[in-house]
Amino acid sequence: MSKSFWQALPKPKAETGFWSWVTTVDHKRIGIMYFWTSLAFFLIGGVEALLMRLQLAGPDRNVVGPDLFNQLFTMHATTMIFLAIMPMTAAFFNYCIPLLIGARDVAFPKLNAFSYWMFLTGGIFLNSSWLLGGASDAGWYGYPTYSLAEYNPGFGVDFWVIGLLLTGIGTLVSGFNFIVTILNMRAPGMSLMRMPMFAWATLVTMFLIVFSFPVITVALLLTLFDRRFGTLLFNVMAGSDITLYHHLFWVFGHPEVYIIVLPAMGIVSEIIPTFARKPLFGYPIMVFSTMLIGFVGFGVWSHHLFTLGFGPVVNTIFALATMIIAVPTGIKMFNWLGTLWKGRLRMTAAMMYALGFLALFLIGGLTGVMLAAAPSNMQIHGTYFVVGHFHYVMIGGALFSLFGAMHYWWPKMFGRMLDERLGKITFWLLFIGFNLTFFPMHILGVFGMPRRIYTYSAEMGWTGLNLVSTIGAFTMAVAVLAALYNIFSTMRKPKDAPADPWDGRTLEWTLPSPVPSYNFAKIPVVTARDHFFYQKYPQLEPLAPATEAETAAAAELVHEEDEIVMPGNSYMPFLMSLGLLAAGYGLIYSMTVFWIGIAFTLLCMVGWAFEGDNVKIVRPGGAKA
Repeated sequence: MSKSFWQALPKPKAETGFWSWVTTVDHKRIGIMYFWTSLAFFLIGGVEALLMRLQLAGPDRNVVGPDLFNQLFTMHATTMIFLAIMPMTAAFFNYCIPLLIGARDVAFPKLNAFSYWMFLTGGIFLNSSWLLGGASDAGWYGYPTYSLAEYNPGFGVDFWVIGLLLTGIGTLVSGFNFIVTILNMRAPGMSLMRMPMFAWATLVTMFLIVFSFPVITVALLLTLFDRRFGTLLFNVMAGSDITLYHHLFWVFGHPEVYIIVLPAMGIVSEIIPTFARKPLFGYPIMVFSTMLIGFVGFGVWSHHLFTLGFGPVVNTIFALATMIIAVPTGIKMFNWLGTLWKGRLRMTAAMMYALGFLALFLIGGLTGVMLAAAPSNMQIHGTYFVVGHFHYVMIGGALFSLFGAMHYWWPKMFGRMLDERLGKITFWLLFIGFNLTFFPMHILGVFGMPRRIYTYSAEMGWTGLNLVSTIGAFTMAVAVLAALYNIFSTMRKPKDAPADPWDGRTLEWTLPSPVPSYNFAKIPVVTARDHFFYQKYPQLEPLAPATEAETAAAAELVHEEDEIVMPGNSYMPFLMSLGLLAAGYGLIYSMTVFWIGIAFTLLCMVGWAFEGDNVKIVRPGGAKA
């Protein structure tokens, strides 16, 4: 009875319009939804940053009060990390990874849609706190005792904890999905050592997510129990040790840096060889450096806790472990320079952002070494030096690479070419504004300006550098407005981008722009690293070539297909996220609503399991069978 009941439910059939997007399981459409949603959150986070910079532009200003300032720096960091940069990276994971490895979709398309909806509902939940009594003011780390109900009444921290748990579900599901996709769905002949570097960076990043997100989930759940159910897990007066939370947070928090930076490195590793017209220098060592960064990244968390007093032995071990990460990172930097060396460089906007990444990430890395040394860390911990370093890594590293990725893959995603001249102007505005904003923060930190203060006295001597920093922040805002103008003016143009506008090296450039729903009319057989490039230039000697036997074996796996079976749309991922969203609000306002939300979610899970495949059969060329 139940099977026929679930299968009899109406299935989404819309191919265009609002409901086609709500119910889609197509990785490309999901990637585009990640892009637009994360862009919206990026703008919200940017406005929060500008308000803080206005407050700090001069001494004793009253643009915002101390309570609002605390909420702004908490939500700015949370929004930029969890709702803007990570999901923007996920946009390119979703759109590009199946194309780069020669697949028609990800391994679990419905789970992929569910990941997106959990990200969106978590983001809405977090930001709804602004309208429902105020946002969290406990910092993006949410340390107890700041976050305990006794010292932080109201619902702000509850919104923060539950919102991160909701987005975390989506992120964790994505981690498993992309690991399975990359390991199992590569085109015949694409061995691991013929895989594009962005796919390698994605694979390592997903393992980092799978191993680190459960740790922060535990920390958030324990905080939630303390706040909502009266446990005393982090209450010092009850004998608890709050350093447990510190360790849990940073066991997640430091790999989180690489969750953001490794994809950026992967993007740059695709852009530089294309526009240097050379293969990536030292590909094998780049692969192993990526894995080493991911592995060692789990063993350095305690350098964030040097000032807790663990003693010289512990501090020395973690300082050395932190410095070891500079070795694979330095190898990557030399390999990118080796790729550029004697290359025939094309200075496109994408290439300029990639080079900007190299310069800014280098500064972030060097200042990171200063923080890795326990004695100097003791002096500048908790000062604006850390803010400057962190932004050179996260913005200089991640944001510049993402702008580069946008210019690089935009024709493939939308079938239109972004304006190159405007892209280059935007780059210079962003590059200058970024350095004006964040470089002075290193000097302010050395001068002793603490992080997170909402005002300061003119006698401190910090006024001039803070004013420069604020001018830089507004220069960055102008750059973002220029990028938005470029995006929206381009979206009015016809979809006439060529399939291979950059003389690309990887499989996505074999496809029309934009890409058809089934991706590949015929699954490609890969015979070398940068397979497409050597197809175009057969006179060149291919890298990591397949033997004749390997090629023949791979070709046997590919068959002509008159009809292609694609996964059909589903309401269930969207409905499940609504159930969990309701449960989240219920945890704060009414346990009855919480249990209704959980019951609705479970009902949707059953529907997901039994609704049937709802497959779409497509004939290459666009006609539906």
